[in-house]
Amino acid sequence: MIKEKSKIELNLFDKFRTIMAILIALLVSTIIIFATSKMPAAAIGSLIFGPLEKLRYFSNILEMMIPLVFTGLSLCITYQARYFSFGADGCFYMGAVVASFIAVRLALPSIVHPLFALIIAGVVGGIIGIIPAILKIKWKAHELVSSLMLNYVFYFFGLYLISYYLRDPKAGQFSSYTFNSTFSFPILIQGTRLHLGFIIAIIAVILCYVYIYKTKWGYEVRAVGDNQKFAKYVGINTIKVILVSQFIAGAIAGIGGAVEMSGMYTSFSWDTDPSYVWDGVIIALLAKDNPKNVPLAAFFLSYIRVGADIMSRRSDVSSQIISIIQGIMILLIAAERFLSYLKEKKENKLAKEKYLSSKKEVV
Repeated sequence: MIKEKSKIELNLFDKFRTIMAILIALLVSTIIIFATSKMPAAAIGSLIFGPLEKLRYFSNILEMMIPLVFTGLSLCITYQARYFSFGADGCFYMGAVVASFIAVRLALPSIVHPLFALIIAGVVGGIIGIIPAILKIKWKAHELVSSLMLNYVFYFFGLYLISYYLRDPKAGQFSSYTFNSTFSFPILIQGTRLHLGFIIAIIAVILCYVYIYKTKWGYEVRAVGDNQKFAKYVGINTIKVILVSQFIAGAIAGIGGAVEMSGMYTSFSWDTDPSYVWDGVIIALLAKDNPKNVPLAAFFLSYIRVGADIMSRRSDVSSQIISIIQGIMILLIAAERFLSYLKEKKENKLAKEKYLSSKKEVV
């Protein structure tokens, strides 16, 4: 009973700590706006209430959420195994490249076309996702370094493929040939660009949550993340668990790239790396590596970005104020000593209650 109470109270503390980090970041940004803007009230009003003024603005939030959900889920699974790989970026980018090839080169029925692209992009993303894991298992290469380096490899490899095999020479800018119309996702709300990918993202959240918290394989991932040596001692094949979890994480990111192409683009035009992995890090931090919290974290980040864009068009405040908010949030959430005295106080209280309870049982 006390153990369950301890777990609940510590979870509540983690949520409180995250909320405080967000509020402090917003407070600091508000102070900066008042100190630098000639119209601070209007700027803050646009930031907070602007996204709610029109259906189009609100739909922009939901559209922006979609790639954030996929990269956030990918990193949640990666971090559950306490495996610090940033390979989701390369997986996402190559997923988009592979989907673009299928969109241009293959002529398939409307439903089958994007579905086939998602499956192939997921497989490619999964294969890319396990490369840093293999390098670490076989040659002890640090996954953070190898995954970051491989992101560049796959980014330029993707550019090479598009440039030499899909690029439209008649286009006035870097762009592939136009996708077949059967590749595009249907629009969910007329007058907006919100597409079927939003539903797929929600399904992905549910499946990831079930995988991590409701299956034997998810339990093994969490066990390896908590204590790899102990997991190995009790008979869990830790190498297999790491490889499978990284394949799934990479597949999710690869599917995210394909969804983004099918929902938001009519041709491949990414001549710069979109770097969604850094957004995924923020999402995973806000979600505490729990898939069920990813949509809320993605919504929050998308909301303030859309609000910042509206604010920059209506006032003299740059949308780059969001970089300050994100930076402070990451700094405070990642800082172990932030509000640690409250956590220590709570742990001491729970330990005392446990001690008194055990003493009564002995009597």
